[in-house]
Amino acid sequence: MNTNLIRLTEDINPAWGKAAFIDVETTGLNPAHEEIIEFAISLFAFNQESGKILGIIDEYNGLREPSCPISRGAFMVHQINKEAVKGMILDRAKIEDLISQADFLIAHNARFDKNFVSKLFPMALTKPWYCSMNGIKWYQKGYSSKALQKLLAAHRIKVEEAHRAGADVRGCLLLLSQVNEEGITYLLELIKGYQKKQDNRVV
Repeated sequence: MNTNLIRLTEDINPAWGKAAFIDVETTGLNPAHEEIIEFAISLFAFNQESGKILGIIDEYNGLREPSCPISRGAFMVHQINKEAVKGMILDRAKIEDLISQADFLIAHNARFDKNFVSKLFPMALTKPWYCSMNGIKWYQKGYSSKALQKLLAAHRIKVEEAHRAGADVRGCLLLLSQVNEEGITYLLELIKGYQKKQDNRVV
């Protein structure tokens, strides 16, 4: 099992694909009145034919002080309190630069992340969003849950802190780098699934 994500230090081959995985932690579940308090994004390169993840091009992880309280339910999940985010702001230029370089964006439960991210970064709506939770048929593969922590455990992938944005992004990239029963990476399976949906829409 691949358990290492290398940081690319050489020039990126123009033939490689580039995508960004995003994860956020929030004050609550409703994007209408809740806010992001932690934002992580990793821009990575991949082989467009094999779907192999070649390494991390660049990444960012930051905290943000919200204008609303952190709900108890949210705190129980991510353990981020108001003291941890006091005075913290996100590096908007860095985040927007990473998003702009990506061919598409991925999140585990993309609808949730997309709704929150697009409020702060409307440019994210100009990119296709792929969902690693619903874009791969986890139940058909025999997994009892498509929740991230359950999938990571089933694939023996350990993360430093569950339900923290940076660790979850790293965990998801390791998960997508694994191969399925057909011998192709989950990333390629995810990409092919969305390409098939697009083709069907065109027809």
